[in-house]
Amino acid sequence: MRMILALVAVLYAGTALAQTDKPPMVGDKPLVQVKPKGTKAAAQKQAATPDAAAPAAPAAPKAAGTKGKPQSTAVRLQGCLDLDDGTKDRLNCYDAVIPPAPKPKPAKAKGVADCRFFKEEDERLACFNGFAESIPKLPRN
Repeated sequence: MRMILALVAVLYAGTALAQTDKPPMVGDKPLVQVKPKGTKAAAQKQAATPDAAAPAAPAAPKAAGTKGKPQSTAVRLQGCLDLDDGTKDRLNCYDAVIPPAPKPKPAKAKGVADCRFFKEEDERLACFNGFAESIPKLPRN
């Protein structure tokens, strides 16, 4: 019984001594405290900007519920699938996500980024459609 009591006393004293009012140090510098992006100062800056300076409709449609959060390429490509198939609007949406860079003799596309090398719009649209439709649907939080 005395051993257990002595062990508890030693451990309790060690934790009591470990708690200090000084911030943790790395060498001679204090540990950096990271603050989240959604601070009050950033919200005040956005509220202070006039609505006239806001850009018009974005080129690529954004998913619902994600206001300032950057989206992945896959989510933006899936957003383009909401537009009518085979239209110039859908191709413009894909081009906004992955800008075209046509090559005279492009190789067969192995990934969605390779679709930008096709010169013909129909080929580029078909390539983007094939990859965008095969992307698994991601949960929207």
